[in-house]
Amino acid sequence: MVGFKNIVILCCLSVLFTGVSVADAEFDQAVEDYNNGGYIKALNTFYTLAKQDNPKAQYNVGLIYANGLGVTRDLPEAQKWYERAAKQGNAAAQYNLAQLYQAGGATNPHAYKKAKYWYEKAVESGLKEAYTNLGALYAEGVGTEKDVARALTLFEKGAILGDSAAQVNAAVLYAWGEGIKHDKMKAYDNLKKALKAGQSDASEHLDKLCTESAWVCKD
Repeated sequence: MVGFKNIVILCCLSVLFTGVSVADAEFDQAVEDYNNGGYIKALNTFYTLAKQDNPKAQYNVGLIYANGLGVTRDLPEAQKWYERAAKQGNAAAQYNLAQLYQAGGATNPHAYKKAKYWYEKAVESGLKEAYTNLGALYAEGVGTEKDVARALTLFEKGAILGDSAAQVNAAVLYAWGEGIKHDKMKAYDNLKKALKAGQSDASEHLDKLCTESAWVCKD
């Protein structure tokens, strides 16, 4: 079985760019400071707003601590602020929080269940990247019962939304998935889209597919 691609880079979702309240001007100035490398100044503003329950500011505080931007990298602190934002429905925070739990799954099996929970919330919020990681949990039976059909559904939805990792994973299942009705043409189409989007590992899968089923690759 070919392995599945997870998105596990903790900084993959960047700082948010718009304000949400009467504090918009302060928030937007903090975003500008952040983009100009003034991380400490930005953090001070975000932190003040975060304590006032501004979810985007809470997310940004988490992001700065998760990446060690101007401060010592502090994942527990990042997790605390991601969780506060996530509980208020911030999709980016839900996703990054899930990744932190997933990363801790090797030493704490219960963390995978928490990762699944927050990926599900991020999926409900429509975040395309979340479909890929939630699908991988189902495909591998991590934090949940193994359900390859459910995994394929999630990968398909992520692929339609344009996530190239989901396209690779959907292709893997269509070509070689256990308990899945194989569809080499769908596998080929997804791999071509992923390759065009810059997903380099799609090339290896495409070579394997074309070697096994040369007729699929004649276009």
